[in-house]
Amino acid sequence: MLRMQVPLPDRYLRARPDDLESWIAAAKATLGERLLILGHHYQRDEVMRWADARGDSFRLSQLAAANTAAEYVVFCGVHFMAESADILTAAHQQVVLPDLNAGCSMADMADLDSVEEAWEALEAVIDIERLVPITYMNSSAALKAFVGRAGGSVCTSTNARAVLEWALGRGDKVLFFPDQHLGRNTGLAMGYDHADMALWNPRRDLGGLSDAECKSATFLLWKGHCSVHQRFTPEQVAAFRASHPDGIVLAHPETPYEVCALADAVGSTDAIIRAVEAAPPGSTIGVATEIHLVQRLAAEHPDRTVVSLDPIVCPCSTMFRIDAAHLAWILEGLVGGEVRNRITVDADTARWAKVALERMLSIV
Repeated sequence: MLRMQVPLPDRYLRARPDDLESWIAAAKATLGERLLILGHHYQRDEVMRWADARGDSFRLSQLAAANTAAEYVVFCGVHFMAESADILTAAHQQVVLPDLNAGCSMADMADLDSVEEAWEALEAVIDIERLVPITYMNSSAALKAFVGRAGGSVCTSTNARAVLEWALGRGDKVLFFPDQHLGRNTGLAMGYDHADMALWNPRRDLGGLSDAECKSATFLLWKGHCSVHQRFTPEQVAAFRASHPDGIVLAHPETPYEVCALADAVGSTDAIIRAVEAAPPGSTIGVATEIHLVQRLAAEHPDRTVVSLDPIVCPCSTMFRIDAAHLAWILEGLVGGEVRNRITVDADTARWAKVALERMLSIV
C-alpha cells in the first residue's frame, strides 16, 4: 500500500533527545485530557514512555473508544491499528498515526482486490455458502468490511481458536487471511492436521490449487506472514535448549508451526507477557517474538533472563518508524491546532468492518 509521509522539518530531525523529550512533555501537558497516546507493545522505548496505555492493537482501540474525553488519539503502532481505532471511536475523536509509513507487511499481503478475486474463483468451484471468511486483526479496514458483508468475522491471536470454531459451526470451510501461520497453528491445536489445510497463493490461478484441493480442504490459508515472526526456526530453539537445558521457550502463533511444535507455550503477545511474569525467578526464557517487547520484558524482570531466540534480533521495520521526533511533530501540531496524519475510514467501510468486529466480540 502506498503511503505518503512528508519529511519532518529540520527542527525535529536535528533535535537532541532531551529537546524532543521536553517538547513532547510540554505538548502533552498542554493538551491534557484532550489527548490519548496509545503504544503498541512493539514500539521503541523512547515512544512507549509517553504512552497513556500500552497493549495489543485491538485492546488499545477499545481503550480509545472508552475514553470519550480524548479528542485526539495518537496511535503509536501501524496503519491498520489506527484504522480500527477510527472505526471504534466516536465522531468527535480524531485518530492520528505519527508516521504514515508505519504499515504492516503482513497486512499488505492481502488486499481487497485479491481477496475478492479469490472469493469469485472459489465460488465457481465450491458451495460458497459453506465458506466462511476470517480475517486476522492485522488487516485493512477494507478486508474487515469484506468479511462483515460475507458473514465472516475478525479474529485476534488470542481468540483465533474460538472464532474458527464458530466459523466451522456455520460452514465446513474457512478462508483465512492474511497470516498462514496463525491459521495453521490454530487449526492444528484444534485437532486438524496438515491434510486439512491448503495454501492459497493469490498470485496463481485458483490460488495454485486444483478443484479437488479446494473442495477437500477445511482451511484455505492465505500465503501471507509476519516478516519478523517468519524468521524464527527450529534450529534457534535447539540452540537455545543446548545452552539452557532448563530454559523455557515461548512462541507467538505467527511463527512457523515447526517452531510452535517445539515451544513450551504458544500464545499472543499478552499471553507471552503473562508467561514471563509467571515464570519462577532465575528462569531463562527464550522468546520468539519482536525484539522491543523481548528487551522490555527483560528490563522489567531483572530476576529472570529473557532473550530473543533470533540471534540477529530483527525489529519490526515498519513499527520501528515511529520515533520521538515524529511524536513531537504530531503533538506540537495538535497544540498549534493542526491535525497531522489523521486516519479516517469511510462510513460504509467502517459500518461493515464494525459488524465483523462486533461479531468477533459476540463469539468470545
